[in-house]
This record gives sequence, C-alpha cells and structure tokens, in this order.
Amino acid sequence: MVGLAVAGRDDLRFTGAELIERDGAHVRRRLLSAVELIAGTDPGGLPALVERLQQPRAPIAGLPLDRPLIMGVVNVTPDSFSDGGRFFAPEAAIAHALRLEAEGAQILDIGGESTRPGSGGVDLEEECRRVLPVIRGLAGRTQARLSIDTRKAEVMRRAAQAGAHLINDISALTHDPGARSAAAETGLPVVLMHTLGDPRTMQDDPRYADVVLDVYDALSARIEACEAAGIPRARLIVDPGIGFGKTLAHNLALLGALSIFHGLGCAIALGASRKSFIGRLTGAAADDRLPGSLAAALLGAAQGVQVLRVHDVAATRQALAVWEGSLA
Repeated sequence: MVGLAVAGRDDLRFTGAELIERDGAHVRRRLLSAVELIAGTDPGGLPALVERLQQPRAPIAGLPLDRPLIMGVVNVTPDSFSDGGRFFAPEAAIAHALRLEAEGAQILDIGGESTRPGSGGVDLEEECRRVLPVIRGLAGRTQARLSIDTRKAEVMRRAAQAGAHLINDISALTHDPGARSAAAETGLPVVLMHTLGDPRTMQDDPRYADVVLDVYDALSARIEACEAAGIPRARLIVDPGIGFGKTLAHNLALLGALSIFHGLGCAIALGASRKSFIGRLTGAAADDRLPGSLAAALLGAAQGVQVLRVHDVAATRQALAVWEGSLA
C-alpha cells in the first residue's frame, strides 16, 4: 500500500487524506487515497499542497524536527493562570529553566506578560525587566534554545541581543505594528499563534464559520504577510492557539484536526498544557491537569506536531518515550 511521509518523517506516514474544500458558506469533504493524491488529478493546487505536506521541515534554531521537541514554559510573571508568581524572581526563573532542561526540554519559552483570558497588558520596560535578566542568566549556561514569548517588537529585538534563539508571539506578529520588521531583522525563527482578538476579550463569545478552516486560513494569511516582510516560510512555526478565542468545542475540533496544518508547509507547535478546556472536560483545577495535558500532547505527537509547549517536562518526556517506543 502506498504511503506518504508527513513533513519528511518516515515514522509518520499516511495512506489517504480528507480533502476539504470551501465554496462560500458551503464546505465539501471527500476522502482521497495516497495514489490519488500523488496523481494530483484534482483541480486546484492539490499537487503543491501534497508537496508541502511531505517536504522535510528545516531545523528550527539548529534543532532537527524528526521527532517532537519539548518547549518548557518559564513564566516570569506574577499572574499567569497556572504558576503565576512562583518563578517571578530572576534567580527562581533561571533555576526553574535549568531544571526543565535537565528533565528533557530542548527549548525554554520565557515570557514576562500573562496572556491568560481576561488579562491586561504589561508595558515595555516592565516586560524587559522581567525577561532580559533571565535570558542573560541562561545564555551560555544551557544547551537548550531560548525562546522569548512576547508580542512587542522592542522586546523581540532586546531579547535577541541578550541571547534568545526563537520568537513566540501569540498574536502572530499582529499586536505591534513593528513586530514583523523586528522579527525579520533578528533573523530568528518565529512561532505564529492564532488568537481571536485580544486576551482581555478573546473569550467573549468567540465564533467561527468553521473553526478548523478559519484558523488554517488565518495562519496562511499570516505566513504570506511574514514572507512579504522578509521572513521565509522555513523560519515559521504555526500554532492553532488552543484556548485563545475558542470555546471547548472549538478546542476539541482543532485538536482532532491538527494534521491539517501540515498543509501550510511549516512546523507545527501545540500549547495545550494545563489549559482550561481540560478543566471543563474533567473538572480538574489547573495544577491537577497533568493527565489531560499528556493526552493532548500525545494526540499532537501522533499527528506530527513538532513542538510541544508544556509545563510538565519530565512527565511529557516519559509519555513521548513510550509512544515513540511503540512505533519502533
């Protein structure tokens, strides 16, 4: 039976796919075999889409994407939804980051502004006071790549100068008018996350015509905008933005369709760790959502997600080791 590799990975292959086509308000779905996909007999851009699905992804910040990478969360904030305040002091954040690396994190995502639902913003200088000492304190002390989680162009620039290797922007470089040019200037890879609106209002009755297709199209538009600004597709990672302007039903639909985002030709990141949708499904508080977080991470890994952003690195590493072992 003919099988096609997902993003160049021989360990993840597919023998068929669901082709989704939108015509105005109407959505048509049909199944195609790998043979039909290879033949490219359908009209439109199917051959180009299949090529994007299969082509190997370039390394990100020097890290190969032939297996899921773990991005450990380092919140240098007093008010993040799960661990706000625990690592607010630079020394505590640095120690926590080094611990996450020891547990298996290849990327450390350092953020100084909480973007939980309903949160307000932090001014530029305060955000820099929070994150820059942590980045400088980790630079040269860790083999992990350092990611700056920010929406601000100037924070991106200063973080890159301090030693950051990656930019992670929940607004997909839309919040700050100068973000695209700043990201292009740094030459760093960028995570483009989908968010519907601002964190203060994003959970106020979010609506989509078709959440999977709408998020896909929005990220496609952001990729085009970044390419126009001088950021090549090979440096872009897409994130569907679980919990950012989505209802429970929206989140579950996206988790079940993560593989569609390979069609964008970029690496995929998933941040579902400890998110509120797990609490809505199970009733668990934020600090008691590890089982649900692991389930989401494995669901992503099975669909070829290349970067898993998590709080619980050791547990995620163990779960991935079992999952990867089953593929051998």
